Amino acid sequence: MKLEEIESLLKSSPQTAESALMQIISQPADFKDEVILKEKELALIRLGEYYRDSKNPEGLASAIRCCRSFMSAIAKAKTAKLVKTLIDFYSQSPLNEHPNSSQIQIVITRENIEWARSEKRVFLRQSLEIKLCALLFDYQQTKEALSLIANLLKELKKLDDKMILTEVHLLESRIRHALSDPPKAKAALIAARTAANSIYCPPLLQAQLDMQSGVLHAEEKDYKTAYSYFFEALEGLASQDDPRASLALKCMLMCKVMLNLPEDVMAIQGSKLARKYAGKGTEAMQAIAKAHEDRSLAKFEDALKIYKAELSDDPVVRNHLAALYDTLLEQNLIRVIEPYSRIELSFVAEQVKLPLRDVEAKLSQMILDKVFAGILDQGEGCLEVFEESPNEKMYDYSLETLKQIGSVVESLYAKAQKPINVEVVSTTARLRFSHVKYHYKPPLGSIMNTLELTYITTKHPSKAENKPP
Repeated sequence: MKLEEIESLLKSSPQTAESALMQIISQPADFKDEVILKEKELALIRLGEYYRDSKNPEGLASAIRCCRSFMSAIAKAKTAKLVKTLIDFYSQSPLNEHPNSSQIQIVITRENIEWARSEKRVFLRQSLEIKLCALLFDYQQTKEALSLIANLLKELKKLDDKMILTEVHLLESRIRHALSDPPKAKAALIAARTAANSIYCPPLLQAQLDMQSGVLHAEEKDYKTAYSYFFEALEGLASQDDPRASLALKCMLMCKVMLNLPEDVMAIQGSKLARKYAGKGTEAMQAIAKAHEDRSLAKFEDALKIYKAELSDDPVVRNHLAALYDTLLEQNLIRVIEPYSRIELSFVAEQVKLPLRDVEAKLSQMILDKVFAGILDQGEGCLEVFEESPNEKMYDYSLETLKQIGSVVESLYAKAQKPINVEVVSTTARLRFSHVKYHYKPPLGSIMNTLELTYITTKHPSKAENKPP
């Protein structure tokens, strides 16, 4: 049965079509015939697509296992591409919705790594080990993933394969970031960029590098730079029609919210590129931006409940929600106390819908941080808010003047402490004494009236010593 006939059977009689595809793959044939090899390859891919669309992870695993004799006969590069394509079907919709899809994908990847090692297919084994590291990272088995990466890096540095080195360092950076190790995550990203600079970096890999750079800059609270990287990642992923572009767009909107620019969120969503990748993630950030703009903690908490998968379950966004919550809580408290000079704490707690103790602690922190001027009267259970007096520049000018005067006085005092050599001659008795060197330190106002003071010159000291008595 030809592939064209099988294609029509997939809709009317899928089980018959499945058996026909398996027969094409498993039947013995002359592996030197390119036409037969091409037919087997197309049949295998079509069978994998059928198992993916029918949510059958076990069937896909069985198809991968039974085609190893066929893959041993074709070119190594084609084998690597074919195996990776089949394994990637596990991560695609709708098969990724199956509860056991990830576990079976890890098992079948391990089996193919061992098969590639026995067949001495180094490139395929390395590619599958990188894939396994990514799967383990997604499945939160970070310790084993880091161990695999360490072994891979030792091997890859000897081979000097810059492309694979870039992928491995990028994956290491993502794992280090997930383990809350920013210095090592940044070092791994720098290593990935260094390796990528010496080769042609594919657009998709470059977009992933930009995405990781944005994530790390956002962790450092440098949201302006992070926004630029997320924008570059969005353009790169969109050029390849990659669905991860929606995540880059969501991170862009998050940066605008964290920069206290919630009004820019709607402007960005109106662009052509943003409309293409709009979805639940962008709706979630729009709700957060609206809560931020209205300074409403209740709206923020409602958004967290409604869009839990897009916000709380997202490891990139989740790390910034705590800081955003504190910011919104401060703004919400300020919105409540703004119209009053004296307000009951119980009323404030009622308005923000938080326990009284939490409200007192937050207001105390805000007063200490000088967010506003006021005191807590715990005896009366009230908050007194003071108007901030404007800074008088006259005081600053006066302090600066006094500082300059002090500098002048200290300078004059330092000069006055230096000794001056003088020659003393008595004028009262009109007698000439032997010339005496007298060390004079001012002030000597009373002596100045009776003594004739003459500086001893250092140029002709002999004249002073040879004068007659």
